[in-house]
Amino acid sequence: MAGNFRFFSAGPLSLLAILLLISLVILLVPLLFLGVIGTAFTRLGLSWFEALAVVVFMLLGSFINIPLRIVRRDMVRAAPVNAGNASGSPFSSAEPVWETRISINFGGAILPLFIVICLVYNASMLFGTPLLVNIGACAGLVTVFTYAATREIAGLGVRVPVFLPALAGILAGILLSGGPGMGAAVTAFAGGIIGTLAGGNLAHLFRVRDLEVPDISIGGTGTFGAVFLCCVLPALIA
Repeated sequence: MAGNFRFFSAGPLSLLAILLLISLVILLVPLLFLGVIGTAFTRLGLSWFEALAVVVFMLLGSFINIPLRIVRRDMVRAAPVNAGNASGSPFSSAEPVWETRISINFGGAILPLFIVICLVYNASMLFGTPLLVNIGACAGLVTVFTYAATREIAGLGVRVPVFLPALAGILAGILLSGGPGMGAAVTAFAGGIIGTLAGGNLAHLFRVRDLEVPDISIGGTGTFGAVFLCCVLPALIA
């Protein structure tokens, strides 16, 4: 039986080619990702350089949280004895959270809202007041759907569904604008971002004391992915 097996030994050149191929994949995948997403932004009226800059700054800015305020608790929930403590000690290993810092994420909130203002300003010159009305209605619908679908998880914070806000924004944009096109794309873009931040974060801040987390970031963890898709997917209907 042993004689039926054949072993292949790759030479130095073959091994080098494999390593080069792996290196190219590692380098090209992020570049392809940036290229595809950048193209989506250009369909919304941005130049290629502006689109690439937006993508890069959003991704890098997702690591930047700007503190706004600190919410303090008068009391915290008592942890069960021996909870999370495998050593059998009568003291819990979990530290109680007395303060929650509320911050705003640069890449997931500040930058997208700035783009919304610029994009809406330019588009309103072409479409006029009806565009602003459509954006307001779209933002309201996305806010309601996002608020209802967002989950508050103690110890983790709020978790916004990744695809729902963008899809709701696109559907609302098409219906309110009478069909696909630049007006529908701008409506979905602006309404989706505003509705995601309003329904997914702002509307849940009054429950921040019950979440038992040290940090809550508007547009940050649990929300950034949904905001990012609200920036990208509307280009499909432009």
